[in-house]
Amino acid sequence: MYCSFNVTNMREVGMAISWVLAADSSYAKILQADNRATPLVLVEELEHPEARLKNGEFYSDDAGRSFDSKGRGRHAMEPEVDAKSEEARHFARALCEKLRQAALEGRYDKLYVIAAPAFLGILRDCQDENLKSRVAGEIPKDVARQTPEEIRSKLPDFL
Repeated sequence: MYCSFNVTNMREVGMAISWVLAADSSYAKILQADNRATPLVLVEELEHPEARLKNGEFYSDDAGRSFDSKGRGRHAMEPEVDAKSEEARHFARALCEKLRQAALEGRYDKLYVIAAPAFLGILRDCQDENLKSRVAGEIPKDVARQTPEEIRSKLPDFL
């Protein structure tokens, strides 16, 4: 006898769908675990190559020059916003929006976030209350480019 399990069937038997977000500032994987015994399955990979650029590559010209407020000195002007950090925030907002939408569609119940420590803080800042309520755990590790098996080994056994 053939029996297929989809999200609806799993919820009928009381099984929660868990997603794992493994991310850094330029690359992310969304993985799914149906229960603690199953391997992680890749749902989607996302890239944001702009976050890998060096700060100097974001600007077409050299920094402008300014006179000191007193005296005759001149100095280069620095941009007020670090472009690389801004790109990381842009990617984090895009990831949070994708996760929000998937939650609204009922595609997962619990979310585990494994992210590079600095990026984890940026991700926290862009989560709304609905998304925060689904976060079952956070791990500050840079594992986004590891295999699903390696990522699974970093997660708690009770996933």
